[in-house]
Amino acid sequence: MRPAPTRCPICQSELSVVKLHCPVCDTSIEGHFVSGHFANLTHEQMEFVFTFIRCEGKINRMEQELGLSYPTIRNRLHEVIRALGYEPGKDEPAEIPQERRNSILEDLSAGRITAEAATRLLRGEEV
Repeated sequence: MRPAPTRCPICQSELSVVKLHCPVCDTSIEGHFVSGHFANLTHEQMEFVFTFIRCEGKINRMEQELGLSYPTIRNRLHEVIRALGYEPGKDEPAEIPQERRNSILEDLSAGRITAEAATRLLRGEEV
């Protein structure tokens, strides 16, 4: 059995599920159903996700199991993340230069800023 297509072969719009059918008792249910984020993944991407979960997200175990390099596995993970509608690394805080980090910690130590302000600054937020 093949996975259901998620895109229209004519215009490439997202397809919607409107009918479900049981092959055993011949029951059909019609309506508008949500297929979920994972429906957008290719078969290969789903296999990658299953392996990722089985390896508990440990890339070194994935390297051994798949026989692929770390950069290749990271690239495939980023492809899956994008297929799910996210951008890899987007939610990661901006890297604070060590000199700026030291300055924030000195200000905190000297009492010029509060712990809350220091935490926000270290996260890259403005106070």
